[in-house]
Order: sequence, then structure tokens, then C-alpha cells
Amino acid sequence: MTDPLVTVEKLRIGATTDSGRKVEIIKGVDFEIAPGEIVALIGESGSGKTTIALSLMGHTRTGCKIEGGTIRIGDCDMTAMSNRARAALRGTEVSYVPQSAAAAFNPSKRIMDQVIEIAAIHELMPRAEAEKKAVELFRALALPDADTIGQRYPHQVSGGQLQRLSAAMALIGDPKLVIFDEPTTALDVTTQIEVLRAFKSVMRAGGIAGVYVSHDLAVVAQIADRIIVLKGGEIQEVGGAEQILNAPRDAYTKQLLAAFEPVPHQPEEQPAQSAKPKPVLEVFDLCAGYGAIRNGEPAAKILKDVSFKIERGRNLGVIGESGSGKSTLARAVAGILPAYRGGVIVDGTEMKPDLKDRSKAELRRMQMVFQLADTALNPAHSIGAILARPLTFYEGLRGKAREARVTELLDMVHLPASLRHRLPGELSGGQKQRVNLARALAAKPELILCDEITSALDTVVAAAILELLKELQSELGLSYMFISHDLSTVEAICDDVLVMYKGEVVEALPAATMSSEATHPYSRLLISSVPKLDTGWLAGLEQDPELVAQFANR
Repeated sequence: MTDPLVTVEKLRIGATTDSGRKVEIIKGVDFEIAPGEIVALIGESGSGKTTIALSLMGHTRTGCKIEGGTIRIGDCDMTAMSNRARAALRGTEVSYVPQSAAAAFNPSKRIMDQVIEIAAIHELMPRAEAEKKAVELFRALALPDADTIGQRYPHQVSGGQLQRLSAAMALIGDPKLVIFDEPTTALDVTTQIEVLRAFKSVMRAGGIAGVYVSHDLAVVAQIADRIIVLKGGEIQEVGGAEQILNAPRDAYTKQLLAAFEPVPHQPEEQPAQSAKPKPVLEVFDLCAGYGAIRNGEPAAKILKDVSFKIERGRNLGVIGESGSGKSTLARAVAGILPAYRGGVIVDGTEMKPDLKDRSKAELRRMQMVFQLADTALNPAHSIGAILARPLTFYEGLRGKAREARVTELLDMVHLPASLRHRLPGELSGGQKQRVNLARALAAKPELILCDEITSALDTVVAAAILELLKELQSELGLSYMFISHDLSTVEAICDDVLVMYKGEVVEALPAATMSSEATHPYSRLLISSVPKLDTGWLAGLEQDPELVAQFANR
């Protein structure tokens, strides 16, 4: 029997809070990884996935410390080594592929210089040999223009290409173990397919072991041999990918699997044509873009004659890849980005293109919840102060009446009243997104624009947010416009769907029949690219290469 490459025994990692309180993050974890095996660490935010993965390099985040146990990689005890000795192993024995490739590259240096840097640091090979090896890796990772892509700067390649280049950077030193920390989370579905294929091919060809950190079970199904399920710093279940996905034993694993497939939205019966109320939102011939306006048009035109309606009480999903114009559409409808042509009608009233020209009553009717809760909430203000501001602006509330309404809003999004005294940095991602939603509800809107509001959340938390949206809709008679590149999310919350490509609507159809009745080639490509909870899905996926070349933003 082959000796394990990685052995983790009784690993304990602790942290010290700002107030000096000791917290145990990882609570006696044991596992092994065989040479060439890819093991996935899954679980919701705060389960300890990334903390464990980083510890395999002997690294902990600021304020954290390995307090017990051992981590062995081959013959090396990472927990007993000096920092200098650990540094010598990083990039050669064990390497790391981050979630955000953009943050891993220096924008002022050419890609090739950064990819081969590890070879220079560890004096592994001459520069010419390192460059030749880098080009071989670029080719193996299915990167275009493998011979010349290294001469570009990071901003001159796409997100999917940059993510594969970060893998090349991790592989250049021939490591025995590569840690992938949610490397496809920010990618579109078609791009994700190409990146997963490339990762899997290179790892298998080189017999390299891997740790794949993710909360996306469908992605894990395509790349992992074995899965470790984590919750609260403890292992709940370990098993082969097939067993975990098809016959889980632990209740928490079953909960994760159930959350992966949200309950499909049940559209309400449409009223008879003669009895239809006026739409809550009507958009016609909307054109918007960025840059200086010349001759009535911006330098960069993004939206091109977009038209649609949202009936009161119904939800519209807008899907498409990065750059398709989804978020620009939401910003133009909200007036954050004034449209240069076309119009927006809310509840029968045509809105001024620019947000600052709309009345308080018009602003109240339509609110927006942004993708990144971290940047949408002022880190210096308490949750109570954040929610109080729109109450004063829209309702004129002050004193005890405002305090009572803050408590009511927190209750509506299922948060305890005690949270009002905390700062955003003291809340989890799911809690922050609920606060964002509560702030929108403070205006008593009729329509809420949701811009990728679950994309940064793990599966369980995202499913809970969707259930909350459905509950609020039922209680308050809301309508939602839901921007997303996650098709299962759209199917779970929306009645109708717009498919966007390069600023245009290429198809509009009911959400319930989207998967079976979409006819536009781009719609079909998007739908076929959504990973399934099936370990053989990626290997068996067949897509028209001409279609992929035409539409995929790789």
C-alpha cells in the first residue's frame, strides 16, 4: 500500500478576538491524502475549509495559530518546521491557487515574469528553461496563444484565462500538492467548464495531489476523488465522491445536498387579459453605456434597445455571462447609470433617467440590493444606524418610533434585535445580505432589484436567502428583478427570464420551461454548461465547439 502524501492528525487551530477571547476554529481534525488524489473540502462559510487548506502550507491568517496536532507532507512535518524551512517548501512541495486570480497578479508586471518567479526564487532552473516549461503549461491548460500570452499584462487576458495562468504559476515548481481555494467561484458557467477541464487534465497527467476548497457541490463532483464534509471546524463525513453525492450518511451532508437544488418557483396563475393590472415595471428601448457623452451617445455603448415588463407580484430573472449587460441594466433601471435613450416606467409613472432627478416617492417604489454586502454597508456605522437612515429619509421617523421600526425590519429578515448594536464586520456574509435586504424594505418598495445577491454566499446560506425572498414577497406583495448567472437560482425565484448577450436580449421565456424550451444558441450553451451533481457529467459533456468559440467568454 502506498504511503499517504499528506497526513493530518488531531489538528487544532485557534484564534484570539479583538477583545482577547480565545476561540477554537479547527477542533481535532484527522485525514490523509494519497499521492495523485484530489480531495475536496466542503461546507458552509465558517466551517474551516480555507483555514485547514492554508495550514497545509504551514500558514494561518492573522490572529490565528496552530495550537496542536501534526501536518506531514511526505517526510516534512509542517507544524515543527521553522518559517524559513516552510518557505522553502512553498511552490516546490506545496503550492496555492487563490479564489481571485486578479488579486494574485501584479498589474505592472508581464505574466511570464510572474509565472516563472518561483523558479528564480528557489533557483530551480535557468530562465530560458523556466519560460519553455511555462509555455508547455499554458498549452496543457488550454490557453490561447500559448507562445505569446506570457508577454501580456494581467489586464489583457480574460478572467478564465487569468485563473488558468494562476494555476500555471502554482505548477511551475513541480509541487506534489496543489491547494485550490474556490478557484471557479467568480467565473461564468461556460468559463468554469474550460477551467475545470484544464485543471483536471493537468493534475491527472502530472499525478499531482490536490485539495479543492469549495461550497459548490456540482463543481466538486467533477474534480474530486474523495470529499471531506466540514461544519464548525469538525469533520462530519468522509467518503468517495460517488458515495457522498449519492448516498450521504450524515444529516448535515444531506442538508448541503438539499440546499444545492432549490425548490423550483411555482408561478401564480396569470389573471385574464382584460383584468391584468398595469405592470409594476415597464422598460422600453433602453440604451445605456459608459464614458463621455458625444452627440447624445456615450463612448462605450453597453445596452442596446432593451424592452420588457414585470407584472405586479411576478419576478423576472436576467441571466448571461460577465459583460452581457445584466448589472448595467439594473443600474440603468435604478437611475444610478442614466440611460441615454429609452425609458423606465414604474407603476404607471415614467422615471427621469438620472436618480438625482427622481422624487422621494419615485425613489421609494424601487430599491436595489447589491451583490457585495461588504461594500454596500458602511463599516463604521452600526446596523441600527444603517437601517435608521432610510427610515428618516422616507418616513421622517425619529426616536422611539424609528427604533421600533428598526427592530421590526430586523425581525422581517429573521435577525435578532440585538444585532442593531453591531458593526457590519461582526456579521457573517448571510447576515450582512439580510441587513441589505432590510434596508431596501425600509422604503416599503413595490419592486426590488437584486444584483447577484446570492453569488458570494455558500449553498446553505443562499438557499435560506431565497426562501426569505419568497416569504417577503408573499407577505408584502413585492416584485423582484433578479440579476444572476446561476440558472438554478433563477429557476427557484423567477416567473420569467431574459437571456442577455452583449447588451441585447436574445431570448425571453418562462423560467419553468427555460431548460427545455430555450431555442437561441447562446441560451442553449448557458443551460448546457451548468454543472450537475454527477461525477461523470464533465467527462460526458459534449458541446458544439463552434458554438463555444462563438459565445463563450473564456
